[in-house]
Amino acid sequence: MNKPKHISDIPQIQQLNNIFSPLDYKERIDKLYHYFREEEILFTSSFGTKSIFLIDAMQEIRPSQAIHFIDTTYHFDETIYYKNQLAKKYDLKIIDILPDKIQNELTKTDEWWNDHPKMCCSINKVAPLKTYTAKHKIWISGLRKSQTKHRSSLSVFEEKGDIIKFYPLLDLSDKAFSKIKHEKSLESHPLEEQGYGSVGCKHCTARGNGRDGRWAGKNQTECGLHLNYFYNKK
Repeated sequence: MNKPKHISDIPQIQQLNNIFSPLDYKERIDKLYHYFREEEILFTSSFGTKSIFLIDAMQEIRPSQAIHFIDTTYHFDETIYYKNQLAKKYDLKIIDILPDKIQNELTKTDEWWNDHPKMCCSINKVAPLKTYTAKHKIWISGLRKSQTKHRSSLSVFEEKGDIIKFYPLLDLSDKAFSKIKHEKSLESHPLEEQGYGSVGCKHCTARGNGRDGRWAGKNQTECGLHLNYFYNKK
């Protein structure tokens, strides 16, 4: 494998998209390490219903890459079980990220997920991750265009303030995703067979197709991690 290039040699976002867009998801992941060092790359996983696909691909191509998991303290027991099960199966290196204890307790006492879901997400997901995004140049995420309206307009590389988001699976269709997952016999999240198409925190997740069950009945479709929360605040 080629050595990572010096930061001054890394192309701009549009150039990166021109280089990576024609590639398939495995080629994209492999090529990423030609431009960035492993310690410059942040890989997060929610260990939700669609997470196994990217985890498996990363283990095949770059098994030494650590996985960061945001433990909001509100995950389903099934998600924690699934996470531990995959960690054992793949020998994953998982780094747990926890919210501020006092602020987290405030959201719990006042049940902010009911009336203030965006603030609850900000405290328990977005804020804890900022320390980690500040230490990395690239953030790998498993977002795909078919999942939401917001995601349908994304490119393989997106500049989000102080960090560049990288979506290797972006243009993988639902059909191709399911086909490959079935062919590889990838292990499903325990809640999938109970009708959960997508799984997040238990208070804001209901049964439903795709992401229909996320923040059902609330004016929200994203937690904030994949919007513009990480822009430079200087």
